[in-house]
Amino acid sequence: MWRTAAIVGVTSALWAAGKNGLSIGGFSLPQLSSLQLASVAAGIYITTGGYHTLWLAYMTLPRDLIAGYRYFKIMAKLKWALYCNTNLPKVFMENVRRNPNKVALIFEGQEWTFAQIDEYSNRVGNFLVEQGYKHGDTVALFMQNCPEYVCIWLGCAKVGLVPALINFNLRLVPLKHSVQIVDSKAIICGEDLQEAVDAVKDELSFPMYVSGCGNATLTLKGAKNLDPLLSASNPTPPPQIDSVSARDKLIYIYTSGTTGLPKAAIIKHYRYMFFCTAVHFMAGLRDDDVLYNPLPLYHSAGGMVGIGQVLVFSNTAVIRRKFSASQYWVEAKKYGCTVAQYVGEICRYLLNTPPMPEDTQHKVRVMFGNGVRPQIWEQFTARFNNPCIAEFYGATESISNIINIEGKPGACGFVSLLFRHAVPVYLIKIDEETGEPVRNKNGLCILCEPGEAGEFVGVIKRNDPIRDFHGYADKKATEKKIVKDVMKKGDTAFRSGDILVMDELGYMYFKDRTGDTFRWRGENVSSTEVEGVVSKVAGNKDAVVYGVEVPGAEGRAGMAAIVDPEDELNLKAFTEGLTKSLPHYARPLFLRILKEIDVTGTFKLKKLALQKEGFNPSTIKDKLFYLDNKLGGYVELTDNLFNKIDSGRAGL
Repeated sequence: MWRTAAIVGVTSALWAAGKNGLSIGGFSLPQLSSLQLASVAAGIYITTGGYHTLWLAYMTLPRDLIAGYRYFKIMAKLKWALYCNTNLPKVFMENVRRNPNKVALIFEGQEWTFAQIDEYSNRVGNFLVEQGYKHGDTVALFMQNCPEYVCIWLGCAKVGLVPALINFNLRLVPLKHSVQIVDSKAIICGEDLQEAVDAVKDELSFPMYVSGCGNATLTLKGAKNLDPLLSASNPTPPPQIDSVSARDKLIYIYTSGTTGLPKAAIIKHYRYMFFCTAVHFMAGLRDDDVLYNPLPLYHSAGGMVGIGQVLVFSNTAVIRRKFSASQYWVEAKKYGCTVAQYVGEICRYLLNTPPMPEDTQHKVRVMFGNGVRPQIWEQFTARFNNPCIAEFYGATESISNIINIEGKPGACGFVSLLFRHAVPVYLIKIDEETGEPVRNKNGLCILCEPGEAGEFVGVIKRNDPIRDFHGYADKKATEKKIVKDVMKKGDTAFRSGDILVMDELGYMYFKDRTGDTFRWRGENVSSTEVEGVVSKVAGNKDAVVYGVEVPGAEGRAGMAAIVDPEDELNLKAFTEGLTKSLPHYARPLFLRILKEIDVTGTFKLKKLALQKEGFNPSTIKDKLFYLDNKLGGYVELTDNLFNKIDSGRAGL
């Protein structure tokens, strides 16, 4: 019946087109007889794999065609820029020519026009050239969010210098590492970060400049006040801009450092333009949109995808020094924002704020970013006036990027199953013990079927503007992210380090980081999935989940750390919620109640140090609890109980 229905359906559609004629793009299809139409329909049915493919086309073809059209627009813009060898500053300067007096940035009540940003960045570029810095030199930029921050790195780019956008939260060893790993020739810091630079300056042997001091005295000894120097600099476009190629390095953006010291990812001019162009077209943004961007500008989400809408598409962006959950919708309404950004745990923070009129009085129609937990997706959109959530997946340096263009709850993007190789990104099977790819008899990677979890990879194509992987400043770190012999012998792919799962329509769902999944009671447990449940059951509190070793027990037991400074957590209700939502093996065996937790600059919760500390009450000051299944709930983890568990006498 399914096959007959499929053939009848296709035949009916073709019959209507054949009888009436069909014109596509000026090309007219000839009228066909009913017999000819039936033959064509049967041929399509046989060659496409039967009714399943026809059903798949019915379910996904409209989505795929829309994405294909938008992808064509992305490639056309990018290919033209490469053909003309147009660098990012030149794209921006063309927008300045068209809209000199349009507001580009709004910051703490200040309005900066495109012409003002252009002039300031010209002064920066000309000044640095006068100081002897040359094409390809790296300048470390260590500042809080502000318009001058954008102007300074743009000015560097105009003369071929490469600004390294350093996380302003870093101190001591991570800060020194970030500056030195890219071979910086100078550092420009903000007025309020002089103390942090002063703590490492003895190990830095290059010039230091301070921005934002005005005429005040510097506290960073040996540094120069950048403000008066720029005031005296030439405001006209630097001639060096013509020697900057679209394939040159534009900036260094660092990974978030959740699992170690930050790695500096290389971002070239065309790579930057691809990221912001892809989001612009795929998320359905318009050139007259006003963007709310409260994210840190040193990171790819805020500084590349967000600010890129200003530099490449002439959008207006609202930026702020630091994210504020209470002011998010207030400012979005105040400035008439139509698009907004999020990252990490921001959406959950917004959901935790008390209801206010601005929740639904804003004009935001699209929100884009990554990090919305599936458990709160629909609750979030229902409360905040149903913005379309364009969740995307892709790291700063990644070439395996996808996006959810329809607001499909929980999905971080999709791949076409009808045109499977149109975008060469795949899920490959991974050995649970070694973390290495599982291979077939020919030594190639094995692709996952729908419903199977695997690591997301993107095939590398050298010198391609989208498919090339430029790596990190550290070559060893670059090599670790590449896997060979994926689809054919000799090819290479970028390893995302993330485990995703695909459904039968090609929608992708984030499952876990490789290494974060642990095994307990003979079952694999996704820490990310359990975190989502734990956080929701605990009232949307900050929570992390990780596996800890238990003497005498195979695998790792789950442990949850929950931020609850006010001791509001009701353990009985919490246990009941976990019992309803999680299988027995996935329920955390241990609980740790925290006063606070370390968070990265992009609002990701850190858990590596917590995992290393384990669950020993004699070394941990926080409250600890143990899930006693005999008593049906969590009990305090005392020294005596710990010793019983540690000696293998707890029956685990």
